[in-house]
Amino acid sequence: MECEGLHLNIDYVGSSGVILSPEQKAALQTSLVILQNENKFNRVYLWGKILGVKDDYFIAQGAYKDEFAGRKTFYSKDCIHWGLLPPATDEMKKKSALAKGRFTGDPSYEFEHVETKKVGEGEDAVDEEETTIIKEEDRLSSVISEIDEDVRIVPRGAFVQVPTAEVVKNRSFEGLSVQEAAKLCNYMHFREAKRLDLKTLLQRANMDKAIDFMDSIEDDVPRGSWSLQFERGSGLLTLRSLQWPGYVFYHVPASQKYGSVYFGTGEKNLDLPFML
Repeated sequence: MECEGLHLNIDYVGSSGVILSPEQKAALQTSLVILQNENKFNRVYLWGKILGVKDDYFIAQGAYKDEFAGRKTFYSKDCIHWGLLPPATDEMKKKSALAKGRFTGDPSYEFEHVETKKVGEGEDAVDEEETTIIKEEDRLSSVISEIDEDVRIVPRGAFVQVPTAEVVKNRSFEGLSVQEAAKLCNYMHFREAKRLDLKTLLQRANMDKAIDFMDSIEDDVPRGSWSLQFERGSGLLTLRSLQWPGYVFYHVPASQKYGSVYFGTGEKNLDLPFML
């Protein structure tokens, strides 16, 4: 959700339980503008809030002209002072998957994962304990990266890929109609495409290269991992992820108003395939 007009746009996701206090709204509106100016970002987004046991993390992301390249993630506990998170590497993600349970709210906290391995063969086999230490700051970065990868979405046509391969905001985007907004095929994963190569030639023939360069959420596995609802008649659409409970996307049909936010514990619903 863009920081511009944050105090108004946050009300669109209020029905999903996403609420900010007047103090938090005031602090975020000021601190996010300062963050944007200090780092010379084109846009700054309020990504959401990850709930911890002792404290919560407010997350913001800054983007330059190309929305895919050079995106930086920041965290704050008071909505005023922001700290830069390290970019999530594959090794960090693999380690973070070992940490179970809620975040504590202390970035310097270290999770310990003990794994027992057998060394040797037959009667000489000895059990050895291997301890892996995972920093909460690294785990936070990995979880944010995973949520972006799995569920961060935008309406079809909201972004275009220019001939230089940069992904920029589409100035001529006027929103989806009510009929279009009701179809999952009109929402795209906001990341590099992974499934475009699997489409048939016939399907690719009907695609526009400038706007269909991302994967549609229609093909997401498991099917039924998105909950689509209209509110205020047909004046507001909300899409909730069942895979990452707490992720909400909103769009006002026939307008340029759209955005998404995550307010949750940072835990994935691994039981979803058995619940559908």
